[in-house]
Amino acid sequence: MNALPPTFVDQRPMLGIGLKVLSVTAFVGMQTSLKGLGTEIPAGQLVFFRSIFALVPVLIYLLWLGTLRSALRTDDIGGHFLRGAIGVTSMILGFYAIGRLPYPEWITLSYAAPLLTVLFASVFLGEIIGRYRWTAVMLGLFGIVVVAAPNLTVGAGSIGREQSFGMAASLAGACVSAIAMIQIRRLVRTERTATVVIYFSLTSSAVALISVPFGWVWPNPQQLTLLIVAGLFGGVGQLLLTSCYRYAEASTIAPFEYTSMILAIAIGAFVFGEVVSASTLIGGSIVVSAGVFIIAREHHLARKRRLVRRLPDPTK
Repeated sequence: MNALPPTFVDQRPMLGIGLKVLSVTAFVGMQTSLKGLGTEIPAGQLVFFRSIFALVPVLIYLLWLGTLRSALRTDDIGGHFLRGAIGVTSMILGFYAIGRLPYPEWITLSYAAPLLTVLFASVFLGEIIGRYRWTAVMLGLFGIVVVAAPNLTVGAGSIGREQSFGMAASLAGACVSAIAMIQIRRLVRTERTATVVIYFSLTSSAVALISVPFGWVWPNPQQLTLLIVAGLFGGVGQLLLTSCYRYAEASTIAPFEYTSMILAIAIGAFVFGEVVSASTLIGGSIVVSAGVFIIAREHHLARKRRLVRRLPDPTK
């Protein structure tokens, strides 16, 4: 879910919220397709199909708008390649993990990425983080520990090595995803949203091809269908995510990201027969609460800034 919001132009919050929920549903469809493939398809191959077929709906949409040529113009091809390489690393780790973890656990651990982005933005971009956000980030990371701690000892308890390695890969993928978001923040200072989306899919597809010598497999018809569906869902999700920010502010839309937790629990139970652990429910609730607090705090600060700008200058 790496598409970035364009300029806010039309206040229709209910439409924006609806598009956000649809984008979350599309990304959950992508993740469900990938999880349905299990561990038989290498992670690098999953990344390639997810990236290359995500281009189909994106290119169709840009052709319909007549903006494809302008979307391909860039003055920072190196920055796009770096963002693609980081993104591929994140996806490989995440896709490796999704076939080895219960779906709700995987979703919960992925929520570490936006929390870590706040931390990395302070370190790498010099952004000023107030004590309220620091407190929320620490609380959210504690929730991640609650989810992960029972499962991180390799071979311990009732879980096996595969699930333990999947947990570790998911946490590492969240860290790398947070670094990718920092690179995106740098790119959007000079690049269009559509340009970032297209070059990410192109570069991640090209980088993923490097993994061919490491054991790609020939998919059967069912596997090929799931691979294509995952890519198409990913592209549609990117378009919907980009569009939703045209109609509502980020602080209004962001909390609906957590509807993916509800969908993950339902799909895990009814599609994959997974039972949600108590640690996942408790830790997930802590993570979601921390995320919502950060969003609410940002919304409050944004309203204060707008109010200050509207006040008359007392010196005049």
